[in-house]
Amino acid sequence: MRLRNVKNAADIINNSPYIISNPNEYKGKWHQVFGNTNPIHVEIGMGKGRFIKENALRYPHINFIGIEKYSSVIARAAQILKDEDICNLKLICIDALCIEELFDHEIETIYLNFSDPWPKDRHAKRRLTSDTFLNLYDNLFQNDKHIILKTDNFNLYNYSKDQLTNHKYNIKSTSFNINSIPNNNIMTEYEEKFLKENNIIYKIDALKNN
Repeated sequence: MRLRNVKNAADIINNSPYIISNPNEYKGKWHQVFGNTNPIHVEIGMGKGRFIKENALRYPHINFIGIEKYSSVIARAAQILKDEDICNLKLICIDALCIEELFDHEIETIYLNFSDPWPKDRHAKRRLTSDTFLNLYDNLFQNDKHIILKTDNFNLYNYSKDQLTNHKYNIKSTSFNINSIPNNNIMTEYEEKFLKENNIIYKIDALKNN
């Protein structure tokens, strides 16, 4: 997701207590950042941060890290968070292809919310559930491998089910619309928009035991 350039984005990023500017230095040591050994959940492609913020508030005994590629987007998230005091939330501005540089068997759960479906076949390897990324994720998880995906794109949903099954994940899949939103559902900005348009949301909860 791209936003218009945010004025003083670099200053916002550099001065935000939520954004880790040197994340590579904490590979294998994220407990030092949070000051505890609580589980770590990561959202790849966090957008403006609504989903990860609400999760951090709801689950204070889990540490949350949001990853976003675009500096303009993460600056907007930092602006939204500036008056908050959420000690179990950090943000990183980096391309997801570099995620293996950040974590060493430390993550419990990865969230993939409304990722770019990259609909053309020649771009399939860019999908966040392609072999390229699923192989990267294997080295990030602390124990069992847990991926939760939501999308309104039926083709990406089917592709992801097949990919995760091929990688030996056990799949639980559900779908809902504006009239059947699960009680515990936390929405992203995109999800709220899609539900108002009466789109169907497809969810995959995938687990692979060690």
